[in-house]
Amino acid sequence: EKNLILEEKITVLQQQNEELRARIEQNTVITRQLSEENANLQEYVEKEVEEKKRLSRTNEELLWKLQEGEAISPEKPLPTSSASFYRCSSGGSSPVKARTARQ
Repeated sequence: EKNLILEEKITVLQQQNEELRARIEQNTVITRQLSEENANLQEYVEKEVEEKKRLSRTNEELLWKLQEGEAISPEKPLPTSSASFYRCSSGGSSPVKARTARQ
């Protein structure tokens, strides 16, 4: 009778053991999937960071070009050229008339 009770306990323990092995195997599969997903996400983040850096550099370059373009724009005369223009104006023209004529 004692043997029967022990055999039943062994059977129950073996079933529990199989269930635990199945759960371990399932957890291993999920862990692999999560690891792959994590690696893919890290790669995606790295690409996004590089793209953000590239866009930032492009933005800075465009801002610099815009500022440089404004600095030498024909609508905004440089102080040295406007001073020399007024000094070089000939005849009875006043600087006001010369400035009006340029615009």
